[in-house]
Amino acid sequence: MFNFKDKTVIITGGGSGIGAAMVMRFAQLGARVAVLEVDPDKAKKMASEISQPGFIINCYQVDVADQVAVMQAVQKVIDDLGTIDILINNAGISQIGTLDQTSEENFDRVFKVNVKGVYNCMFAVIPHMKARKSGVILNMASIAATLGIPERFGYSATKGAIRSMTFSVAKDYINYNIRCICISPARVHTPFVDDYLRKNYPGQEDVVFAKLAATQPIGRMGRPEEVANLAVYLCSEEAAFITGTDYPIDGGFIKLNT
Repeated sequence: MFNFKDKTVIITGGGSGIGAAMVMRFAQLGARVAVLEVDPDKAKKMASEISQPGFIINCYQVDVADQVAVMQAVQKVIDDLGTIDILINNAGISQIGTLDQTSEENFDRVFKVNVKGVYNCMFAVIPHMKARKSGVILNMASIAATLGIPERFGYSATKGAIRSMTFSVAKDYINYNIRCICISPARVHTPFVDDYLRKNYPGQEDVVFAKLAATQPIGRMGRPEEVANLAVYLCSEEAAFITGTDYPIDGGFIKLNT
């Protein structure tokens, strides 16, 4: 099961957190992994730390909000690795604040990365997948696309857009044998969480972390590798009957809080 030998997987934002966990899992399962990352040093450090004999991990510096740069990077992946079988749109940024706390500049910034970035990457790979009549696109949404999350106005709006784009792409390209799915995590313990706590709650990190973890009905935050394992399944041949679906991975957050 879950054999990705001779498959090429693009993972955006693969330098840390959930993205890095996905890079690890797909490389372990034989995939050729192309990491698209705005911070090349972060990507190279990650690849060096997880590299094992037989792993193929290529890193490409690109800002997903720049369509020309994305198109060039995707062509470079094809030139280097031959095909693009799977695209995972993981790159994204957070934005904290209610509507009246969200400036136009911040609103535009989060949409430029989270929404336009996903559009750019799908726009770049769809012609290649259409020509091959095969492909999988996995987008990272969030429970914020389904539930109201306090002080996440702009971020929630972007994740709702990603969810809707997923359904649209799944519908439009189903006859090309292209599947499109999204994953909606709840809180996942990544370096972003640790950085956020250090910046906003110095000296209280453990207490606030425990409070955040307790908001999940299951009693803890998710782990990046758990999201990566779901991604592996959804992108595999074992999941060939799944498309146009949003998969929550949330420790019961949606169903047990509604």
